[in-house]
Amino acid sequence: MAKDKTTFTCTECGGTSPRWLGKCPACGAWNTLVETVTEASAGKNRLSTPQGYAGAAHAQAVTPLAAIEAQDVARTPSGIEELDRVLGGGVVEGGVVLIGGDPGIGKSTLLLQAMDALQRAGLPTLYVTGEESGAQVALRSRRLGIDGSQVQLLAEIQLEKILATVDATQPAVVVIDSIQTTYSDQLTSAPGSVAQVRECAAHLTRMAKGTGIAVILVGHVTKEGALAGPRVLEHMVDTVLYFEGDTHSQFRMVRAIKNRFGAVNEIGVFAMTEKGLKGVSNPSAIFLSQHSEPVPGSCVMVTLEGTRPLLVEIQALVDSGGPSPRRLSVGLDKDRLAMLLAVLHRHAGVACMDQDVFVNAVGGVRISEPAADLAVMLSITSSLRGKALPRGFLAFGEVGLAGEVRPAPRGQERLKEAAKLGFSVAVVPKANAPKRPIEGLSIHAVERVEEAMNVVREMG
Repeated sequence: MAKDKTTFTCTECGGTSPRWLGKCPACGAWNTLVETVTEASAGKNRLSTPQGYAGAAHAQAVTPLAAIEAQDVARTPSGIEELDRVLGGGVVEGGVVLIGGDPGIGKSTLLLQAMDALQRAGLPTLYVTGEESGAQVALRSRRLGIDGSQVQLLAEIQLEKILATVDATQPAVVVIDSIQTTYSDQLTSAPGSVAQVRECAAHLTRMAKGTGIAVILVGHVTKEGALAGPRVLEHMVDTVLYFEGDTHSQFRMVRAIKNRFGAVNEIGVFAMTEKGLKGVSNPSAIFLSQHSEPVPGSCVMVTLEGTRPLLVEIQALVDSGGPSPRRLSVGLDKDRLAMLLAVLHRHAGVACMDQDVFVNAVGGVRISEPAADLAVMLSITSSLRGKALPRGFLAFGEVGLAGEVRPAPRGQERLKEAAKLGFSVAVVPKANAPKRPIEGLSIHAVERVEEAMNVVREMG
């Protein structure tokens, strides 16, 4: 009988090595090789020569791309509007979704609510739980107010039994909670290992594509916040969603990192309540602090999250520092803050060399786009001078090293969203100035940083 073979698999690229190395020979990543045990092949099913490969299978017919008729992807709404927004409109037949997040952030709660809504809409569903017993899931459903749900439940972690149950019940949507607890008898490695996660995900993906059943996989995350297991797991699936937010806050955000059927970086905003997760229809209200009067160091900007414009308050605090002043930003790029302070000094004459500078995006949102540059600089200047910006004021625009203010994408949509929420004054790049006036919004178009500073000074 052939013996099992021990190899070392890279968690980043999936490459293998016969022995442990500090550096993956395939992708060059350090400290990513993990020991795995694979089953030895009983038969001679591997051919080493090109002639052997050619003789092992028959050539298949090929089709020109132009001859293939493109069809729109049919979607089934999940019944949760914010989740449908992130998925691109709903659940896709045969689609595979991977959702990850910190423990206790609400992954299982959201999926149980979505499965109940799909079942009530007439779709047969199956919830496979590998981390909790059936009684625990039933207790959660009672807390959510859906204890009368007809969602089919299976407490199982063996892949072969799960696939047999899916084949027998023929559900339209299957949730696997979680992929790290699932194992196959064909491998001797423990559940959660690189080989088990990769093989189980591959079998479930193949099943989804072959039968048209939508599969939702719940994934664990590492202490750094990345999805646990091999990186190839994210390449296998159609959609990757991340749960974001502080477990001590009631608000949660689901962000699409990858989506073959919709926009990436789309977010859905939820509030955790006693009856589970509820969608937030106006998320801009979360990211705007309610000040009775304008305060120094605060400036509102409009950012884009996928297809949705969001108003976010940028707060800055400038205070006297020591010989080594600190630069700290929360929710914004730390390196970019140092660059903006240099531009502010060189081109606008605002010096913060001996000052501690702290910048924060309110509400825990993370802003990665450079359109926040102008708002950051104006909030820093406001805090340094101790003068608040006017009520109803907002700004956005990218700032270059030469002091120029560059346009932000989809500026018209940003301005319309601001006007809809009652903002009255905007400082924007000249290229983003609308050709037609926007009712209720006074727009100041600028080309350079010093122009923006002069506009703010004139406002008093």
